[in-house]
Amino acid sequence: MWNFKLFCKFILRYSKLDLARRLLAFSFLLLAFLYPGQNSLQTIVINPGPVRASTLPIITPILYPQSDGTKIPYHSARAVVIQDVESKTILYSKNPDMLTLPASITKIMTALVALDYWSDLDTIIEVKNEDRAIGQTIKLERGEQITIKNILYGLLVHSGNDAALALAENFPGGYHGFVSAMNQKAKELHLDHTTFKNPSGVEQYGHSTTARDLAVLAAYAMQNTIIAQMAQTKRIVITDITSSISHDLETTNELLGVIPGMIGLKTGWTTNAGECLVSFVERDGHQIVVVVLGSLDRFGDSIALINWAYAHHNWIIPVL
Repeated sequence: MWNFKLFCKFILRYSKLDLARRLLAFSFLLLAFLYPGQNSLQTIVINPGPVRASTLPIITPILYPQSDGTKIPYHSARAVVIQDVESKTILYSKNPDMLTLPASITKIMTALVALDYWSDLDTIIEVKNEDRAIGQTIKLERGEQITIKNILYGLLVHSGNDAALALAENFPGGYHGFVSAMNQKAKELHLDHTTFKNPSGVEQYGHSTTARDLAVLAAYAMQNTIIAQMAQTKRIVITDITSSISHDLETTNELLGVIPGMIGLKTGWTTNAGECLVSFVERDGHQIVVVVLGSLDRFGDSIALINWAYAHHNWIIPVL
């Protein structure tokens, strides 16, 4: 077998030959040296083993909604955003960045902040100042001990202002600490035109948002399985920890179970805010968020806008 030492000896021995003979000898040596299996310095062939199927992940392309050009139906809302959840495409907007009052849609953020802090839904809190809650309530009683889970049902199903107050007053730093956490969460989500002053959505100077910000907030919130499940609940009876106090809760969202694909999310109303509704809908695998603010008929407007969005848009892979 040829090896490196033999190669060196050969070179030294024939280094004094004339050029023609040296070239001939070197060619012979090179041929022998490179012939398969003849030396230890050849390129090593590694057995690659059996060929396996690719393990690269399969990438599903994002589909984008494409309008067929049909005009938007009449609606009475002062501000509207219809947004595709996956592609974040805006299908339609009206005054999307106009500052407006969110009313009880505020409670979406209230639920998120509560769930960030109370990971254990069986945590028990005590109702402290239920009489401070104005507007819509679930009739909590002072001193009532109730789980975070049941308080959240009261917040999201029946839109209880007293439920929002109970969460805030049991939070580290109390009421003001809770509101501060709401604004910090808004900052993290890049809700650049949103400011919270209270956890329930009652009218207060400076408590404002936009339809665009609420579309972002809603899409984010519905990734939370607890919020998504509670937002779909039409009716539930909750109790305190002793089961001696009960609260019969019925959803404020009249579209649940009425129109196809309605999953949630939250209603709102005050005198100055008008009728408000944020809807999360899924049909044929396509999810949209519909934000309707300052409406004279939030449910009628939302039905018309949702049906228009699905009837007059096709979800396609864009041509680059």
